[in-house]
Amino acid sequence: MELEGRIWKDGKFWLVEIPILDAMTQGKSRKDALHMIEDAVTGLIECYFEDKAGKKLGVKAFLRDDGVIGITAKDTKILLSLSLIKQREKSNSTVREVSKRLGSKSPNAYAQYERGRLSVTLEKFEELLLAVNPFQHRHIRVGIV
Repeated sequence: MELEGRIWKDGKFWLVEIPILDAMTQGKSRKDALHMIEDAVTGLIECYFEDKAGKKLGVKAFLRDDGVIGITAKDTKILLSLSLIKQREKSNSTVREVSKRLGSKSPNAYAQYERGRLSVTLEKFEELLLAVNPFQHRHIRVGIV
């Protein structure tokens, strides 16, 4: 599975953004910008999942033929969990509110997704995204590699 982003030149710098992770950075070249977003995503994972710090996370960014960038990681559950956390934070929602939107009375059930303990299908991930950030969901794209 890959998360999509975009890259563009603005003056002297190349900017790169992964909207679902609310992450953006820049580089002096396209290659440099892709490397910088890999480092940024790795840092986010290490920040939110302390047990992953110092481990080889295998975060890779690449430019596709259609000009869109993709970002992947060895542990897709963690990458998807980070996406849910970042979108929930962006919407200022609590785990309890998300759980309620999903029709569950137990916030702990939803929290398992954010902790990266459960695998999800693409359909389930889209359902979770809608619950964590109902207003932003339509502007986010996730692909399968």
